[in-house]
Amino acid sequence: MQVEMSIKGLMVDPITNMPIVILHDSEGQRVLPIWVGIFEANAIALQIENISMPRPMTHDLLRNVIHDLKADVQKIVVSELKENTFYAVIHLVVGGEPVAIDARPSDAIALALRVRAPIFAEDTVIDSAKQLDLSPHKGDSERLQKWLEALDPDELGKYKM
Repeated sequence: MQVEMSIKGLMVDPITNMPIVILHDSEGQRVLPIWVGIFEANAIALQIENISMPRPMTHDLLRNVIHDLKADVQKIVVSELKENTFYAVIHLVVGGEPVAIDARPSDAIALALRVRAPIFAEDTVIDSAKQLDLSPHKGDSERLQKWLEALDPDELGKYKM
């Protein structure tokens, strides 16, 4: 089953210094942290903050191409978690036909923000993410899990990067 998510925050993992997009459901009960690259985090942050660039960035170009081809982004779905890697699908309608395109979650989220498409995650991905062991040191993994569970919206600040 798919769960609609929204961005709770964009911040830097205090252990790995990698950007994390924190997604959460509407009730705030389920949280999905997704580690992303610095460029993708920047693309997401620019859109969240409504900062426009003088020339189209990659995700703006993708939005423009989709629009010019008379297609619509219906939704994006964080669809799988395999070997500590998240996968996503961009769901389009092209000429009245559904089309699913494989994507990295960071790119899919950056695009969804630009076209105002809903963001979903499979509940199996949300549940599996709780078991992630992204750190080579068990202590770091446990410390990170406790930090994620204790996230307070007031501590997030304004999309810390």
